[in-house]
Amino acid sequence: MPKSRPEKPPILWLQTIIFSSTLLISLTVVPWYGYQYGYNGWLALFFFAFLWANGLSITAGYHRLWSHNAYKAHPALRLFFALFGAAALQNSALVWCSGHRRHHRHVDDTEQDPYSAKRGLWFSHIGWMLRSYDKKANDFSNAKDLQRDPIVAWQHKHYLAIAISMNFIPPLLIGWLVGDIIGALLIVGVLRLVVSHHTTFFINSLAHFWGKQPYTDENTARDNIVLAFFTYGEGYHNFHHLFQNDYRNGARWWQFDPTKWLIKAGTWVGLTKDLNRIPSFKIHRALLDMQFKQAEETLASISAPGEIIREWQACIDSEYQQLSANMNEWNALRQQWYEQKRDRFNEATQEISEELHRKWEQTALRTRFKELDYSLKMQRKRLQQLTLQLATPQPA
Repeated sequence: MPKSRPEKPPILWLQTIIFSSTLLISLTVVPWYGYQYGYNGWLALFFFAFLWANGLSITAGYHRLWSHNAYKAHPALRLFFALFGAAALQNSALVWCSGHRRHHRHVDDTEQDPYSAKRGLWFSHIGWMLRSYDKKANDFSNAKDLQRDPIVAWQHKHYLAIAISMNFIPPLLIGWLVGDIIGALLIVGVLRLVVSHHTTFFINSLAHFWGKQPYTDENTARDNIVLAFFTYGEGYHNFHHLFQNDYRNGARWWQFDPTKWLIKAGTWVGLTKDLNRIPSFKIHRALLDMQFKQAEETLASISAPGEIIREWQACIDSEYQQLSANMNEWNALRQQWYEQKRDRFNEATQEISEELHRKWEQTALRTRFKELDYSLKMQRKRLQQLTLQLATPQPA
């Protein structure tokens, strides 16, 4: 007898109806209404304002604050994230963050990652939400800290009421203000919701299929500047999956990451603090590991006389030995730094501690940290040049 196909999980009709109906309205009713009656120009401004409030509440709130504890936020900001995160209709922060933590812990596992990219682009984008695939959806054992958070607990308990209110009251008020309630419901309500949904969903799907892997190839996550532009900086996904507790996704100053800028700006007005930042030395180390891997793969793929191959291999080995020496020194310096830090906190008074800290800032220890960091930057440039030379056709 032929093997019977495994039975599919039941359809989640509420989600299916919401996703399909809002998309259908956006593709048909929204343009039809605009053609027939036109839209008030102010609706475009309110559309983007509400869209960004939704998006940043997901990226800065649900994601970097609550899922990864990348920084601490003032209760007023956390309440803002709870309200506008609910308006994004992506479930409560507790449910969202619990699932996301499982995604990071079991990334690409087709059984335990709730939206594993290994199950396909459609599944990771939206398919995983249309059927009851996730058997641990109500298991919050990995989010006990969030269950103790009063704002998260309040939002979870009253999620339905908050979500409905936040999706109808603001558009109705805006519509009354500009004199076009139906237009506001369509633009600020439905269209905003559809765009908000799919820009977030791009991170689960496209950011695992399209882009580069400069930091690690141990999972499918990729860095993609195009996606970063549409997802408030979340497109630097390869970096994020390796350094998930960093408040930044775009680690370099020039990388487009509005979420990072919002979190940093919050420190200036007392809304955020204790921002987690991965030491640049570790970031350079990850980049170098990938560059060494690419250089080895390029070397293995070229056709050249054995003597030339051996010369290139010796160059790579020499660079790797230099990296090992730098890493050993860096680890030794970190140990010294921890010891000095422990000694400072063991001092009897805060004044003595602060004085020791100021002295430490001027020591050769800090200077050497900077020198090592610069050394890795230079090594990355040498390896880039080496890999480019290897990719150039060699004489037979």
